[in-house]
Amino acid sequence: MTKIIKKPWGQEEIIFLSKDYCVKKLTLNKNEMTSLQYHEKKTETVIVLKGKLNIQIKNTNLILKPFETITILPNQKHRMSVEDNECLYLECSTPHLDDVVRIHDKYKRK
Repeated sequence: MTKIIKKPWGQEEIIFLSKDYCVKKLTLNKNEMTSLQYHEKKTETVIVLKGKLNIQIKNTNLILKPFETITILPNQKHRMSVEDNECLYLECSTPHLDDVVRIHDKYKRK
């Protein structure tokens, strides 16, 4: 069973969720960004499927291309963004879906 959740920057589709892990497919629209955030418990691995994903993490800016990955550990501040075209990526993580501490959000979410 999948569940699509609309976001101001695009959408996420929960492909699988259990007590052990979660798999999401995320679409980040052109010229959009997620909030600058961190997680207290959640560990996530991001795998780019289509497009280029800009990642701001630990005061470093990275650009991931298709099939490149990064793992984000708890308490690592990060933000995803795209410029040229939309980006499609998978997020495989621990199941802590509500573990988001937003530092800055252009959409004014708390």
